Amino acid sequence: MVCLGNICRSPLAEGILQSKVNPALVKVDSAGTSGYHHGELPDSRSIATGLSHNIDIRQQRSRKFSIRDFDTFDKIFVMDKSNYNNVIALARNDQDKNKVMLILNQSHPNKNLEVPDPYYDDNGFEAVYQMLDQACNQIAKTLPK
Repeated sequence: MVCLGNICRSPLAEGILQSKVNPALVKVDSAGTSGYHHGELPDSRSIATGLSHNIDIRQQRSRKFSIRDFDTFDKIFVMDKSNYNNVIALARNDQDKNKVMLILNQSHPNKNLEVPDPYYDDNGFEAVYQMLDQACNQIAKTLPK
């Protein structure tokens, strides 16, 4: 799960998907395309939104996406087109590129919709949660049980 700062959208997406999969079989993580918030907790509003849905993301810490992530993960879900372009720019080959996809294409195939960044909109966190929850429901259906 990748967004810009790894404090709002991608930590929520990580927590949501983790709640839907068997952690012994599926590794879920998140990162940001920037290192602005390296080592920080998720945004307090993301934490509160997760907790309101019984998802605790307080153990997460922000980190920057790295080329090694292409080797570690089979799928890389990004929140918006800017994130997509930033991650694709780091890809070493077509195999890396084929792992990267807009997360909302999971719930709205081929629409190329973006998850809006709620950082400057206190009221946007619940809407983001709902979008990510729908997408993660679809992702979870494709993963080992």
